[in-house]
Amino acid sequence: MKLNLNTPNPLKGAKNRSCKAPFRGLGVCLIVLLNFTQLQAQDTVRYVGQTLSNVDYHHGQLSPAVGVHNIQVFRANREHPELAGGTNWTYNHAPMLAYWNNTFYLQYLSNPVGEHVAPGQTLLLTSKDGYSWSKPTVIFPPYKVPDGWKKPGRPEVAKDLYAVMHQRMGFYVAKNKRLLTLAFYGLVMGPKDDPNDGNGIGRVVREIYPDGKYGPIYFIRHNASWDQSKSVYPFYTSSNDKGFVEACDELLANPLMMQQWVEEADRNDPLITLKKDVKAFSYYYLPDNRVVGLWKHALTTISSDGGKTWQYNPLRAPGFVNSNAKIWGQKTSDGNYATVYNPSEFRWPLAVSTSKDGLNYTNLLLVNGEITAMRYGGAYKSYGPQYVRGIEEGNGTPPDGSLWVTYSMNKEDIWVSSIPMPITDEVKTHPDETFAQLPAGEELKCWNIYSPLQARAQLETIGGSKALVLRDKDKFDFAKAERIIPESKKLTVEFSIVPQQANKGVLQIEFQDAKGTPAVRLLFDSDSLFKAKVGYRDSGIQKYEAGKQYDVRIELDREKRMFTTFVNGQPKGNRLFFAPVASFRRVVFRTGGVRRFPDADTPTDQNYDLPKAGEQDDEAVFVIKSFKTSGLSSRVE
Repeated sequence: MKLNLNTPNPLKGAKNRSCKAPFRGLGVCLIVLLNFTQLQAQDTVRYVGQTLSNVDYHHGQLSPAVGVHNIQVFRANREHPELAGGTNWTYNHAPMLAYWNNTFYLQYLSNPVGEHVAPGQTLLLTSKDGYSWSKPTVIFPPYKVPDGWKKPGRPEVAKDLYAVMHQRMGFYVAKNKRLLTLAFYGLVMGPKDDPNDGNGIGRVVREIYPDGKYGPIYFIRHNASWDQSKSVYPFYTSSNDKGFVEACDELLANPLMMQQWVEEADRNDPLITLKKDVKAFSYYYLPDNRVVGLWKHALTTISSDGGKTWQYNPLRAPGFVNSNAKIWGQKTSDGNYATVYNPSEFRWPLAVSTSKDGLNYTNLLLVNGEITAMRYGGAYKSYGPQYVRGIEEGNGTPPDGSLWVTYSMNKEDIWVSSIPMPITDEVKTHPDETFAQLPAGEELKCWNIYSPLQARAQLETIGGSKALVLRDKDKFDFAKAERIIPESKKLTVEFSIVPQQANKGVLQIEFQDAKGTPAVRLLFDSDSLFKAKVGYRDSGIQKYEAGKQYDVRIELDREKRMFTTFVNGQPKGNRLFFAPVASFRRVVFRTGGVRRFPDADTPTDQNYDLPKAGEQDDEAVFVIKSFKTSGLSSRVE
């Protein structure tokens, strides 16, 4: 059944219709039920898997997608802006991503402290590989609102007021190979005002050139309530660059691009086809050339004509759990489809679901299950990895074939994630990895990485030899490297490690099940002791020294709930698991302890800053040279 968007809801008013008449009334009821059944059977995106996230854990108890690398690209710092690319603004959010000219481009909007609290600006970072990023550059600066301006429906009169920025679209690659970047200047006149009420200033655009420089800023669309004679920037049609004007015209003629503008645009803008209260549009093409549309709250509908019309009013995708954070969908390089979103009523964890046909999503796997401390309080700063965006169709394809996404953490720091193909949580063979001997570029292929700017988890060459190195000087975060292994009931893990110090920092090594429940924890502690967690207490294994290599072997038996540790070939005794597990699937190296704040009962708004929020610790470094596992499969009884 194809519905026109003006088709009345077949259930509207149905409760007032009588079903008592044996024929006419029964016929009406049957028609209503038939229409309802057809609506329910509508060809739509749906989640048919059985896995759900548990919000009591930051990772949702989800099994990780193998090989995901989470990389922090910007870290806010009010006290030391030199550590944050020269900016001390601490509200940073809504990042967008493109890949063009063999380069990643990432833009995000920023305010000094909180959401919709002026002034606002938009910044841009670039990277050649997705791991090392430039310092942020302001591409759309704060915009001064003319004194005396009044916004329709608001009593305030502008005086020394600046606009705020809010946009759902960041980039557009035109057919003539021009790269445009866009942003929106909105007006917040006072408390509870909305910059996306259709009464803002307008949308701006500029070109990014292949040499990394930027063209002039132009308006590409004004809000109707705005007096264009007061605009600081000219209209794009005044540009003498015909190629730039052509690219802008092409953008304005694309219904799918325009649909991204619905929130900020005039409520009756003729360029926007679906004029509904929907937010953060994402889309992808199905094999039959239909378009799937996705919005916040996992609302969805389908278009058969490239976004000119939509088959039915957006409805919540059956089975999907998603609140008011964004959801991203796209076709992946292996010919399948993926949606990336927060599968809860909160903004954690960040997860990915996959589909073979673009309509039926069958699984739910972890992308990022960490929440660092929110160092700076501010208006509407939500906890968690959120507002995820990928690379829109037409805006470039990274050569590694991975699914790249960007998001903010706590509306404070900016991250990217690389999700390799195929997306899976299964590893079929046990690893035997000496990093110095692995092919270049393949060393961390099967490792899951969580790497903040001040707590790096990365491959390095130390002493002429490659190794997995965890560095940590972040007072509020940690580095983490995690290896998924075949599910095993009996497991032997061997690794060679060189702590570069013995009097600071900590390295925890956990042996976990698929849901992230640890049974055993070893740790190199800051008191020069190598320890194991046994119940409430930590049990000393032996002293360790800075710069010395330790070859550790641990044998775990889940039936006996016992483990035996060996260091440099010497047995160090048997100990009990501190928690039971059914099997082992994950080994985690982490330069910090487990975090449980925030939780589902944490107050929504944090109105305080953490002490010494901009300071660093002395750096601790742990060098992992090799890693190997072997074991008895959990499938063998």
